[in-house]
Amino acid sequence: MSLDFPILEKGSFYYIKDGKSDFILEDKTKRGLTVKETSIDEKLNVKADKGMIHDMDGIGHWVAIRWYFSKELFDLKKIVEYAEIMEKKYTELRELTCPEDND
Repeated sequence: MSLDFPILEKGSFYYIKDGKSDFILEDKTKRGLTVKETSIDEKLNVKADKGMIHDMDGIGHWVAIRWYFSKELFDLKKIVEYAEIMEKKYTELRELTCPEDND
């Protein structure tokens, strides 16, 4: 499910979209993952769409696909801060798992 709202900010791994009453932070790495539930994200304490990914042992893990930040409670600057933390995490993971050859 892709939400066709205007994009306010974007990075390599995220979009921040302008919803009607929420700023929507969408994780690009979860594109195509089916939303299985919408519930409160424990870390950010906001509503989130979640899907299930399975590890190599077949164990399922709930992951957030997108988060909904009420415009009444959050400003865009704060959402960008959260997005940049996610961006940094994924960049570090990519560098760790896919180092570039410097030969």
